Amino acid sequence: MSRAKNIIGIAKDIIQKEAAAVAALEQLLDGQFEKAVEAILSCKGRVVVSGIGKSAIVAQKIVATFNSTGTPAVFLHAADAIHGDLGMVQEQDVVMILSKSGESPEIKMLLSFIRGFGNPLIGMVGNLQSVLAKQSDIVLNTTIDQEACMNNLAPTSSTTVQMVMGDALAITLMEMRGFGTDDFARFHPGGTLGKKLYLRVQDVYVHNERPRVAGDTALREVIIEITSKRLGATAVTDEEGMLLGIITDGDLRRLLEKEGIRTGLQAADIMTVSPKTVEADALAVEALDLMRTHDITRLVVTNGRRYLGFIDLNNLIREGII
Repeated sequence: MSRAKNIIGIAKDIIQKEAAAVAALEQLLDGQFEKAVEAILSCKGRVVVSGIGKSAIVAQKIVATFNSTGTPAVFLHAADAIHGDLGMVQEQDVVMILSKSGESPEIKMLLSFIRGFGNPLIGMVGNLQSVLAKQSDIVLNTTIDQEACMNNLAPTSSTTVQMVMGDALAITLMEMRGFGTDDFARFHPGGTLGKKLYLRVQDVYVHNERPRVAGDTALREVIIEITSKRLGATAVTDEEGMLLGIITDGDLRRLLEKEGIRTGLQAADIMTVSPKTVEADALAVEALDLMRTHDITRLVVTNGRRYLGFIDLNNLIREGII
C-alpha cells in the first residue's frame, strides 16, 4: 500500500469511528434529556457550563452556541473554579459539568462545592458509575465504545459526542423558546451571517442610479439612459411612476441582431413586460435567491407596482452577501 493510500485509510477509519459514536448517541437519549431541557427552560439565571481538559474546550463551544441561540450561559473552568471563579455561580443558575470519566480530581472537588450551593446539576458524562453521574440531578449519557485514536486514549469520539449532545440541547431549547430568524439576527449582527438575516433590499438599492424612461421614449434616448446610469437596464414607467416594463442592454443587442434599428422605435415597442421584481422591504438574500433562480443579474425594486430602482448582483457582492 502506498503512503498516500495509507494516510487516507487512517483518516477514513477515524471518521467512521466518530460517525458511529454519534449515531449511537441517538439511542442514549431518554427522559433525562427532557429533564435537562425543562430545567434549563425554567432557569431564571444562566447555564454555567464547566469541564477540565478537552471537555473544557467543548464546554466553551457549548456556551457560545447557547448564547447565540437564546440560552444565557457562561463558562467556568473546573480548575479555576476553586481559585475564586466559583463566585460566578449565582443562586438561580443551572450548572452543567462535562467529563468523560466523571472522576477527575478537579471535577470531584468542584462537585462538592456545587452540591453545597444547591444549584440544579446536569452531568454530561461517559461513565454512569462515576462520582459525577451519581451526584448529578440529571445525567446526559455520552458513553462511547472507543476513542477514534489507535490507542483508545486521545479524546476524539468522546469530545465529538459531547459536542453533538450540546448542539442537541441548544437547538432543542431554541425551538422550545420559539427563537426565530429575527432573534437570531439580533444576536448575529456582524459578518455575512448577520447581513443575510437583517440587510434588506431598501438598504442597498438606494445607492444606485434610478434609470427610467416613458413608454413613448425614442430608442436613442433609451440607449442614452441605459448607458449613463451604468446599470445595464432601464425601467419603463407611466406618468405616475408605475412599472410598465424593463429594457436591458441584452434586449438592445438582440434587437440589433434580429431586426436592426428601425425608425420610430419607442421604449414600449421593445420592453419586457412583467419583469422580475423584488419588494423594497425584502431581505437582500431573497433578492439573491431570485437572481439565482431566474439566472439574471439584476432586479427591479418596487413597492407594489410603483418603481423604486434597481438592485444588481454587484451590490450583493460588495455587501458580502455572496
